[in-house]
Amino acid sequence: MSGPVPRLGVLAVVLRGSEVLLVRRANPPDAGLWGYPGGKVEWGETVEAAALRELHEETGIRAEAGPVLGQTDAISRDAGGAVQFHYHLVAVACRYLGGSPEADDDALAAEWVAQADVLARRLPMSARVEEVLARALAQTG
Repeated sequence: MSGPVPRLGVLAVVLRGSEVLLVRRANPPDAGLWGYPGGKVEWGETVEAAALRELHEETGIRAEAGPVLGQTDAISRDAGGAVQFHYHLVAVACRYLGGSPEADDDALAAEWVAQADVLARRLPMSARVEEVLARALAQTG
């Protein structure tokens, strides 16, 4: 049986000192929420290359891809329970090289945010943002 399939997406997780780079999404499924820069993996593109491309498109930040931090599914359903969006997301650690965050593409804002604020969920954020950050800190620290 064939039908819709999940889209493969990436998240670029960039740490700088005690801060982490987040964007505020402009489009569904998480419009208005803060999360990692990222998006769809294009045909023939590695997850590492996609993370760096999406990072630069959304924020102007330059980075170097590091290890995969983990993966998760983001599934959004309507009031009747039908699936509206299904993304399989791969989080990639990215080492900051340079640039100042400027929102572009589908981001309303791009900012360095205190890691403590993310871990405490002090912002309206997408699901599991703090879990991904905790994983990144465990790998680097």
